[in-house]
Amino acid sequence: MIRTEHLSKRFDKLLAVDDLNLEVERGEVFGFLGPNGAGKTTTMRMLAALIAPTSGAAWINGKRIGQDDETVRANVGLLTETPGLYPRLNAEENLTFFAQLHGVKDIAGQVRKYLTLLGLWERRAEAVGGFSKGMQQKLAIARALLHEPPVLFLDEPTSALDPEASRVVRDFVATLKGEGRTIFICTHNLDEADRLCDRVAVIKQRLIRVDAPEALRQGLYGRSVRVQLRENAAAYLNLVRELPFVTGVDAIAKGLRVSLDEPENHNPELIQALVAAGAAIQFVERESHSLEQVYFDLLRESETQA
Repeated sequence: MIRTEHLSKRFDKLLAVDDLNLEVERGEVFGFLGPNGAGKTTTMRMLAALIAPTSGAAWINGKRIGQDDETVRANVGLLTETPGLYPRLNAEENLTFFAQLHGVKDIAGQVRKYLTLLGLWERRAEAVGGFSKGMQQKLAIARALLHEPPVLFLDEPTSALDPEASRVVRDFVATLKGEGRTIFICTHNLDEADRLCDRVAVIKQRLIRVDAPEALRQGLYGRSVRVQLRENAAAYLNLVRELPFVTGVDAIAKGLRVSLDEPENHNPELIQALVAAGAAIQFVERESHSLEQVYFDLLRESETQA
């Protein structure tokens, strides 16, 4: 659905995107993560056929950027970081105007459909300038969907929204995924990316890593459990280390951090071995790592390799 080959963009002396090779499957929610200035928005604008790449190539739904730009634009919906609505027009007028630009056939029906889906139909006659940030963001999402594009680009879709409005947007993204749309999200909200995205890419001009969030965790940290003990855990280090299914063990405050190939299968054996040795186990829990930890560790790793 989305494919890039050695895609790059340079602005004078600034290399914004460097040699990006990426594939996003049909119906996938794909997260694009990176610090400010990493090339996320530039990549999105190239893929939406708004700016031309300096080198390399990209395809949207089989259509090549730079050769089939009108068809590409007809196949994508774009939510920019700022809504870019007309404040003096009401919600219905805003959507009607953009529907006309896209050549939508049933304009009134599409406008009503998306205003209703996003809970704005009752406010359709109000000037958009008086809308809250959350309402404007929802209206901008409706605008991006009026022409029923198979690919949707969302740049910071919940930026500056309150928790309730953020949840509405997240739920709506999940609904769109259920319809088989491909959704490409640029976001700084890593918890949101963890919940919404099938896969994420970390970029800082160059692509650092791309995979499912859980696969990234396992690749960096392995799979481990924390065993909390009532007494000194260090006394059991050698015992645990010698178990054949243990790949690593460290003593932590009143406990052990144990790395296992298959925690689901080997946790009972680990507990049995410790109990047989006289350990008083208080609890056992899976060690979890946030996507935020993964993100910062990947950025640090890329900097040390640069």
